[in-house]
Amino acid sequence: MSNFSTDDDLTAITTRAKAKTDISHIHAFLGAKTSDKWLTVAKDNLPLLMQDHANCEKKAAGTAMNLIFRYEFHRDLQEKLAQLVREEMLHYEQVLTLMTERGLSWSHLPAGRYAKGLLKHKRTWEPAGMIDVLIIGAFIEARSCERFSALADVIDDEKLSKYYKYLLKSESRHYEDYLALAQSVCDEPIDERVAFFRQVEADLIDSPDSQLRFHSGVPDFV
Repeated sequence: MSNFSTDDDLTAITTRAKAKTDISHIHAFLGAKTSDKWLTVAKDNLPLLMQDHANCEKKAAGTAMNLIFRYEFHRDLQEKLAQLVREEMLHYEQVLTLMTERGLSWSHLPAGRYAKGLLKHKRTWEPAGMIDVLIIGAFIEARSCERFSALADVIDDEKLSKYYKYLLKSESRHYEDYLALAQSVCDEPIDERVAFFRQVEADLIDSPDSQLRFHSGVPDFV
């Protein structure tokens, strides 16, 4: 018997549309807002964006799984990330279904600069390295949430818009879980490190970018 609820069923969730989800806490957490130029280019390139979204869901699940194996001593981390892995892989499957419905075939799409731009600042010793990875995870999830919300308001694809609105709740929770886990493995406040990565992430989002990806910066090719 499946353990999936009706909220996991793609047909069910895209026949319901939540009028508005409050993500003001996401905007307060992030250091920059998605540019109008990125939104303009993104809404005209949804097939590419959907492919990259699928890649992001798969990578997010892989990152969480790697953390589960690497830090087996941390019970709370194990439980939170196990749920996250399940949800990310479910989202991956759902995006693939949405692509198939639109006649979009799978193709290789190289990763953009975003994740690497964050991870190059990760400290190399423990537990500092784990703390940084968890903080980075929080920013990636928060940015995803911000962009799902922004895209849902401008794209012409009604079903995809509803799906992006559905994702806001889980992406918001993921960012909060990552932050809480980062603080739980550190004896000192992590505020200073969060502020550091807030600036790094904002610089990546606000600066010119030669590629369009779900987490790319301001397009400089149009």
